[in-house]
Amino acid sequence: MLYGCAGSSVPAETVASANVAASAENGKESVENEQKTETAGAGKATAAVTETAEDSQESLGLADAGAAETLAVIEDEAVPLYQKPAGSDVRTPVASGSVTYGNGRATIDASNTSKGYVMIKYTGGQSRIKIQIAKSTTYTYDLNARDAYEVFPFTEGSGTYSIKIFENVSGNQYAQVMSQNVSVSLSDEFAPFLTPNQYVNFWNGSAAVNKGAELAASAADEIGVVTNVYNYVINNITYDTARAASVQSGYLPNVDQVLAEHKGICFDYAALMTAMLRSQDIPTKLVIGYSGGLYHAWVNVYIDNVGWVDNFIYFDGHNWSLMDPTFASSGGQSDSIKQYIGNGSNYQAKYTY
Repeated sequence: MLYGCAGSSVPAETVASANVAASAENGKESVENEQKTETAGAGKATAAVTETAEDSQESLGLADAGAAETLAVIEDEAVPLYQKPAGSDVRTPVASGSVTYGNGRATIDASNTSKGYVMIKYTGGQSRIKIQIAKSTTYTYDLNARDAYEVFPFTEGSGTYSIKIFENVSGNQYAQVMSQNVSVSLSDEFAPFLTPNQYVNFWNGSAAVNKGAELAASAADEIGVVTNVYNYVINNITYDTARAASVQSGYLPNVDQVLAEHKGICFDYAALMTAMLRSQDIPTKLVIGYSGGLYHAWVNVYIDNVGWVDNFIYFDGHNWSLMDPTFASSGGQSDSIKQYIGNGSNYQAKYTY
């Protein structure tokens, strides 16, 4: 599938929609929820206590001092609950070999389905291989590696998934060479969105992971991490019009290359931001679908904190929040673009990775 988010600026129809939204009274919406103010955690109370000399002296063991004193109650500082990973937290997928299915041409390692992924390896002789993983939606992937495992996510939660492997016969004709149903019971609903996979490929020590750790180092909470990563991506990555003009079906982002070249298409923006946030243990979905008539990629992020990123993306601590680094970067953070991104109805998700 080709990605239609072409051009270094937001499409005209998108800007037009955004400007209409900007003129409407109170037209700004949150990504998925009504904007609201919540109190995060219990409030901190302070008080002054005045004691007589006798009371205060007794408490201090100075009964003969004689003069009245005023004591202030000084509370200990609260302990922050946010636990940042030590540098980064990459959940490296493993083909453990405890649960496998195979037929001599392909192998499915389903040992770690509870962690939100399956690993598949092709050992046959055909050059073009496709995989379909289906629950309520069918996801089709190219299997690129030979004699090595690739990682594919279970993004529709627990349940039974059908996994099919196909060899190319000619043109767009494929013959099924293996089919297997796999029962998935996730140990953590966020697991698929914390782990590397074929679309969001990163590893311990990769440049994107190291940059994510660097950006997170100064953050006091999850809101801070998301803010730092988001602002880095939109301010340091530019839209690659040449790549957009030449990209072919089957394209996969190389997040370290995007980081090094400081440019990419919408798929690259979303994959880079997703990789950096996942490596900081922040659940992040790479979403592909439509916006303004274009086939587009963006991210959804989940954090426990309540607050705002750049004063227009709201996190309520309970729901996923939509972020569009491509439009935010190309649109120059204008008010109309912020309102467009802030209106979740402008986005229609098709696939989540």
